[in-house]
Amino acid sequence: MFRVTKPEGFGNIQLEEVPIPEINTNQIRVKTDTTLISRGSELFRRYILEESVSPSIMGYSLTGTVDAVGNQITDYRVGDRVMVVAPHAEYVVAEPNATDGRIVHLPTDVSFEEGTFLPLATSSVAWADSSGVQAGDTVVVLGQGLVGSLMMQVVRSYSPERIITVDALPLRCELSVRLGADVSINAEEEDPIQAVRRLTDGKGADLVIDCVGGHAGVKSFEQAQDMVRQYGIIQLIALYQQKPLPLHSSKMMSKRLVAGILTDEPRSNIAARALEKIQKGEIGASDMITHRFHYTEAKAAFDLLWNTPGDTLGVLIKWKK
Repeated sequence: MFRVTKPEGFGNIQLEEVPIPEINTNQIRVKTDTTLISRGSELFRRYILEESVSPSIMGYSLTGTVDAVGNQITDYRVGDRVMVVAPHAEYVVAEPNATDGRIVHLPTDVSFEEGTFLPLATSSVAWADSSGVQAGDTVVVLGQGLVGSLMMQVVRSYSPERIITVDALPLRCELSVRLGADVSINAEEEDPIQAVRRLTDGKGADLVIDCVGGHAGVKSFEQAQDMVRQYGIIQLIALYQQKPLPLHSSKMMSKRLVAGILTDEPRSNIAARALEKIQKGEIGASDMITHRFHYTEAKAAFDLLWNTPGDTLGVLIKWKK
């Protein structure tokens, strides 16, 4: 079988041929159909490194069909359609756990492609639960990559009065409005701080969710502090900025900062809620897909995300022969 690897060297994505893995009595094996590349973690935490990266963490959004089951497993059968938190590979092994949400049965009305969005959608539901968003709020979502787009769609279910998104890439601004944002600000065309202030009559937003990872996340976090109203909330989701983030005490007085997920609900429960949102169309996973690559073109898929982010959102790798 083949799997994606990243040996030493910036952007050095390769395919490695290894034996099909065996399973023990408490594991299942999945034959992969589709994997999703997460630009944030997979590029800014793996692709850009000079050192090698373990294949075990090259990817985490995989769908496929169970093709082997350990004799102690009762909840899965050969032929079951599943989502697994696992790396980009032709076959993967997983160990079922009732509460961690790392393996989820896919109903027939959720395609393998849509199912690859489930890990990030699950996190988005948990982030939204932790954000403090209230009905009637004005919410700003900074960044409309995969995470920002999913957050925007999930937050809609909390009945905010208005959702404003910000990105510097025209395609992502366009997709944002198509997927449910009330207003999208192109940060290359106008100052997003001034735009948010104008749209909120000078008050600022009730909640600003920062989903801008990588180098640009340093600037976006500073902007968030100027966009949020007095007694409002900033939620930081983005990671991998490669340097400390600026936090201005004078700007943060009488405001709250939430970092990531603050809920202890079992992840399996949250995954079930996220899956239902995909089923109902509250999350438009199919509409987020911009590119599909065969696994033999894995490097081209990663390179596209790095070199031309303005052309991409959801980039899938297909593993059928």
